[in-house]
Amino acid sequence: MSDGLPAYPRVVRIDVWSDILCPFCHLGRRHLELALEQFEHADEVGVVWHSFQLDRNAEPVEEGAQIDRIAAKYGASREQMAAQHERMAQDAAAVGLDFQWERLRGGNSYDAHRLIHLARALGREEEVTERVMRGWYTEGEAIGDHETLVRLATEAGLEETAVRELLAGDDHGIDVRTDLALAAQIGITSVPTFVLDQKYGVSGAQPVEVLLDSVRKVWELQGTEPEPVAEAGECGGGCCGGACGSGAGAEDAVEPAPAAR
Repeated sequence: MSDGLPAYPRVVRIDVWSDILCPFCHLGRRHLELALEQFEHADEVGVVWHSFQLDRNAEPVEEGAQIDRIAAKYGASREQMAAQHERMAQDAAAVGLDFQWERLRGGNSYDAHRLIHLARALGREEEVTERVMRGWYTEGEAIGDHETLVRLATEAGLEETAVRELLAGDDHGIDVRTDLALAAQIGITSVPTFVLDQKYGVSGAQPVEVLLDSVRKVWELQGTEPEPVAEAGECGGGCCGGACGSGAGAEDAVEPAPAAR
């Protein structure tokens, strides 16, 4: 796996695959942040974020209501999807996020992922990721649109010229494709997926307490050869159409990562 970890000593490594165009990934990211705030050894944890695309063939910007496309994709009614998204909005609000699901714009996340890899190289990954994610999740921005990406990236501190040069070519495309290939290699098919210590997987936007208990359990297991623990129910439908974030406990959420099976 490609690095990008902080320079300080670390014991637990967390690799996370997520797609900007996945509401559950936003929630999962926030839950991990809150979990690490409570973890006693957080200064010895390194987190690496990896690109994932739920739909690599999507148009850069798709017209029409995103919720209608999701309902059609998963064979659900609009009412069912609206109810699910409203529950997600409530869960988001509970952890300080503003999920405006009725404003979501569909599209292709490839260039946004390339932009985040550029930001990582320039030491601005956190700022650019937060701005792009908030633009899509809260403000109804079309993150497959180049001008939108230029504006969001410059607001987050990148130079406009560097962003335009990126979007004019395929710089950092290899980084995105490497993340996607690695996900396929180790069997990741839905997001968010958290791989702890390159051994144990947690799938879906699990609650804060589950992620916290999972990190603690992996910390305690270091240097041992534990028997495989029970698998959590996988977050099907690419997560953005399935029922992610069940109330499973850490003993169910922590499982051998796909590559370790």
